[in-house]
Amino acid sequence: MQIIREASQLPSALIAMGDGGKSLALVPTMGALHSGHLKLITEASRVADRVAATIFVNPLQFGANEDFDRYPRQEEKDAAMLEEAGCDLLWLPQPAEFYPAGFATTVSVKGVSDRWEGEARPGHFDGVATVVAKLLCAVRPDIALFGEKDFQQLAVIRRMALDLQLGIEVLGVPTVRDEDGLALSSRNAYLSPEERSNAVELPRALNEAAEAISSGLLVSDALAAAKARLTRAGFSRIDYVALVNALTLEPLEQAGGPMRLIAAALIGRTRLIDNIAVGL
Repeated sequence: MQIIREASQLPSALIAMGDGGKSLALVPTMGALHSGHLKLITEASRVADRVAATIFVNPLQFGANEDFDRYPRQEEKDAAMLEEAGCDLLWLPQPAEFYPAGFATTVSVKGVSDRWEGEARPGHFDGVATVVAKLLCAVRPDIALFGEKDFQQLAVIRRMALDLQLGIEVLGVPTVRDEDGLALSSRNAYLSPEERSNAVELPRALNEAAEAISSGLLVSDALAAAKARLTRAGFSRIDYVALVNALTLEPLEQAGGPMRLIAAALIGRTRLIDNIAVGL
């Protein structure tokens, strides 16, 4: 696996990787890799001839009181995991080079970014859209892959790539979970043993609500029951538990069409998000 740190080295490396008309898939990450990230690499290897990954802890998508400084960083371990998984190229953008002095441009995606995470973390999706746009424009992959755990982020990136006519296919990859059902996340490392034990109530609450909605229970009653379950489990703050249209992310008061249950809640000092599809 080739490792690149300076942007000036990227064009020649990409030309070599595409030699002979080979296709390229990109997996952007913030590092602290786990099995969910490796599944993205595996899927990228399936859909393209060559696989590139990036590791960049993007300061633009962290709020003033969020965990940018303590976000786990393990570059050497991450690189070894990527190489073992079959990644061909790893780009490690340098912050001063990626956001040079005087940098003043951001990408804002309206509509799908307005609610939920957009309300709970103002400016977050501007940071996400900006960094992903820069990465896609620099690498110019045929396909970019993102995990469905960050379901709203996936919707924002799809909308951005379409609106900017980047000509890049954006693929979502199903969430990878621990044996007990908790979605894998780099932030799970923040959880104490007791918090980790209770955190599994998040996917359980969503699954219970999904079954209730599918069987005809009022959406409002199913959501209220899910919130109550999270409160009993020790979640100190519930930012949202909602049934939304899976395409627009607009809230649904009645079941119908493509649906997704989405949630974000705080346990201890760790904010967890999750989502599941809902069928009738």
